[in-house]
Amino acid sequence: MAITAEAPRGGVVEYLGGTSYAFVLRNREIERFEDKHRGIFDFWDGIFGRGKKPTSTEVRDIVALGLVGGGMKDAEADKIVSACGPDDLLRMFQLAQAIIGVAFMPDAMDQASKKKTRRAKSPSASTSDR
Repeated sequence: MAITAEAPRGGVVEYLGGTSYAFVLRNREIERFEDKHRGIFDFWDGIFGRGKKPTSTEVRDIVALGLVGGGMKDAEADKIVSACGPDDLLRMFQLAQAIIGVAFMPDAMDQASKKKTRRAKSPSASTSDR
């Protein structure tokens, strides 16, 4: 029996603070983010370097909302994110990119996994110079 967590479509499983969690942004979490900060597409542009960079609060909130979308209670998600220090901010920024990226392009992760599998099975991938 495999006990590895699997993310639902549009979600991602990643580590935060040494523990594996499922992160999912649903419409409900996106609307909560927009009510508190700015439009999600404005945030998208900023997090991928095409607009105003996100603040640390925005990054933390997207991560916490991803935890909530993944099935966690608000207070528990806030506690996990609050336990992360400044040394975790870069990791959380990368995590925010993954959370929002897979929410908007849910099939991207599956396609990347399939490409890796095909390359590993390909005879040319394991053959050295001919």
